[in-house]
Amino acid sequence: MKEIILNRDTRLALRSLAHHLDPVVLLGANGLTDAVIREIDRALTAHELIKVRVPTDDREERETIFAEVAEKLGAARVQMIGKLLIFWRPTGDKTLEEQQEAARLAVLTSDKASVAGKRVSPQAKTTTKKAVVSKPAKKVASKKPGEKKKRVEAAPRRARPKRHRVTKKAAMA
Repeated sequence: MKEIILNRDTRLALRSLAHHLDPVVLLGANGLTDAVIREIDRALTAHELIKVRVPTDDREERETIFAEVAEKLGAARVQMIGKLLIFWRPTGDKTLEEQQEAARLAVLTSDKASVAGKRVSPQAKTTTKKAVVSKPAKKVASKKPGEKKKRVEAAPRRARPKRHRVTKKAAMA
């Protein structure tokens, strides 16, 4: 299969989505075997966006593993952070451009709408009439119309006065 090449915005959107994910596949001491490739393929089919942990300390070897997996499985290389590799492969019948646009829009609109402190997708906002997007309520005084202001009582007087210390500077002046 051929590797998917992502544009910058889509790659950045996928990186932000993958930030909280834990590695799904861990390569062992044998490196990249057919069983590991099948496991990565299964994980991509199930999750679309995955992290893979590679134990080797050699950077060039990690880069070759990154490129080889993307080429064999037809996935996109999203990011390589140290020993973590992030892959994305779309599922379904959509074309690549539609999937990239959907991924970009999902990230861009995820934090725009909210209902009572909960995030809502734009589709849910338009389909449900009960959901009302509102700003947080301002704090208002507890005085009701027609009531008089409550008188604030003065603090009680001290039984004995505070003692004032005189500093050297104040004593000289």
